[in-house]
Amino acid sequence: MTFLRGIVFALATAAAPHAFAANAIDADPQALARAMEGRRIVVLGEVHDNAAQHALRVAALRILVEGGARPALAFEQFDREWQPDIDRARGERPRDADHVIAAGRGAPSWRWEFYRPYVQLALDYDLPIVAANLSRRGAMDVATQPRVAAAANVPASVRRAHEDAIAKGHCNLLPPEALPGMANAQIARDRTLAESLRPQAARGIVLLTGNGHARIDIGVPFWFTPDERRVSTSIGVLERDDDGGAGEAAGRFDAFVLTARAERPDPCEELRKRYRK
Repeated sequence: MTFLRGIVFALATAAAPHAFAANAIDADPQALARAMEGRRIVVLGEVHDNAAQHALRVAALRILVEGGARPALAFEQFDREWQPDIDRARGERPRDADHVIAAGRGAPSWRWEFYRPYVQLALDYDLPIVAANLSRRGAMDVATQPRVAAAANVPASVRRAHEDAIAKGHCNLLPPEALPGMANAQIARDRTLAESLRPQAARGIVLLTGNGHARIDIGVPFWFTPDERRVSTSIGVLERDDDGGAGEAAGRFDAFVLTARAERPDPCEELRKRYRK
């Protein structure tokens, strides 16, 4: 995860119209497990650096698995190209999460102390681990080749919503000309993540990803087929803000959980230093 990608997922709040509002779930592992139960495809959001959210999600997944479910776990944190290396490492050391993470070339910018428990859960219960993301190089190719992006047949409203989210997530400090390429890259990631889930959907699969990718209006679920949407759910795991945080969920998720906000430096101040504004 790059710094800028983390800011997008943590702060993006631009909304697009949708027919219904999300249902609130208690910030309790049992409640979150019930919300996932029986769904073939679960897109489970997060704010990447929020330790309380990770603890909640791991506990809920453990309840789900101990109840008999055996979903694959798909990771935004692993790029698809490293799937064979992950599978090989797993065969070499079937219970060694650190060995698997190293084989998956997980970028050091991801907080692996938060993601290691998911990998270990998959190893302990023999759940498939799916490397789901588009590589940084692949995303850059899309961002810098307009003809490739134009051929993707993306509705203009979705492009605009991504550009708005990226601009807001970067504290409105980016030059306008940077937004289309970054939006194209984000859309390409969403489509790749959606495609990565399909081979395991029959047994059940949970995608561990940022809230930006979990949005039903423009994120991964937007690219599901109608049949896939009928057997899926997307759950935003959001931080409370001054108005309670629920406003961010309207039209963006099938359901949502609110947690306390993690303590972190002001990301806009960091960006102002970077762009000297």
